[in-house]
Amino acid sequence: MTFDKIYQYNFPTTIRFGAGSSSELPDYLKKNQLARPLVVTDPTVAQLPFFKKIIEDLKAKSISVEVFSDIHKNPVKSDVYKGTDAYDGTKRDSIIGIGGGAALDVARAIVLRVNHREDLFKYDDLIGGDVFVTNDVPHFITIPTTAGTGSEVGRSAIIADDVTHQKKILFSPKLLAKIIFADPLLTMDLPAFITAATGMDALTHNMEAYIAKMPHPLCEGIALEGISLIHQSLETAVNKPDLESRSKMLIASLMGAIAFQKGLGVVHSLAHPLSSLLDTHHGLANAVNIPYGMEFNIAGFEEKFKRIARTLELKTETGDAVVKYLFELNTKVNIPHKLSAIGVKPEHIETLADLAIADFAHPNNPKPVTREDFKQLYLKAL
Repeated sequence: MTFDKIYQYNFPTTIRFGAGSSSELPDYLKKNQLARPLVVTDPTVAQLPFFKKIIEDLKAKSISVEVFSDIHKNPVKSDVYKGTDAYDGTKRDSIIGIGGGAALDVARAIVLRVNHREDLFKYDDLIGGDVFVTNDVPHFITIPTTAGTGSEVGRSAIIADDVTHQKKILFSPKLLAKIIFADPLLTMDLPAFITAATGMDALTHNMEAYIAKMPHPLCEGIALEGISLIHQSLETAVNKPDLESRSKMLIASLMGAIAFQKGLGVVHSLAHPLSSLLDTHHGLANAVNIPYGMEFNIAGFEEKFKRIARTLELKTETGDAVVKYLFELNTKVNIPHKLSAIGVKPEHIETLADLAIADFAHPNNPKPVTREDFKQLYLKAL
């Protein structure tokens, strides 16, 4: 594919992918008779030139825009309630999520809450709450600005409790965006650190999905191609970004989020507690933990790791070679190898292990993980 064209994919929803695709937003709204969108983003993106241009372009087409950006980097329930108040108070007719995983999760949770007003966590998928998502939802559009979570193609939002910090999953097929404008130009000016952390997040999604225990051949094929694209492009996207590397990372990020319908695993359960306890960036938490989590999974799954090694074009097609590759890739994109470098202290380990064993991701890990396993993995990574 060439990287200066716009392509349309319909999988699992309509994706307009390519440089400049975000400029199609005003005409899309007009065509769908939407004139009063709530635009949900984060406080950082809200200040960036490309975001201001998107808003100006909407206003130039006589579209009334309300921006909501009062959200945490690891979103909490109160963010969703405040955003819903903004939707109600200014009489909106649609929701546009613009940003990384946090902004898109809050946007999607507001989409749910607009016509579902019981306690937000009644709809937690982990307790079967998806059966209560029965009403219509507002028209929902996503525009990703990072190549990491792939939330733009998702059907779920991860929102934490303000007090306990426990993460809940709000899920329903109704929460899938009607259309995604995936424009790699919006990721061109990302700082190197964010590109690295979100890129390693995308790699974690693809790798964990590939080895997750639930059988899903469609997702496994997508995951392997996602791994290959990240292998081809992450280092360049971080250190010498160009349109090709940014485009490959953006599509690989989408692919990771499609693939992890199959499930995630131990790495995410190691990472989530770092975000809830220490407010660590989710991508960074995954990046530091992925070599240790993958090493834990090798025994008994050598064939899977052989396939990953082949996809990464490694000379030695073994799990150990994959782990070595992950440490080396982290070095190349300036991600530390140890948790102590990102603020984890020995006194955090017991609490982290408690949170990890309670996390929703590891039941899909290819092998069982005990609380003691989590404790030992944290200690090894410390």
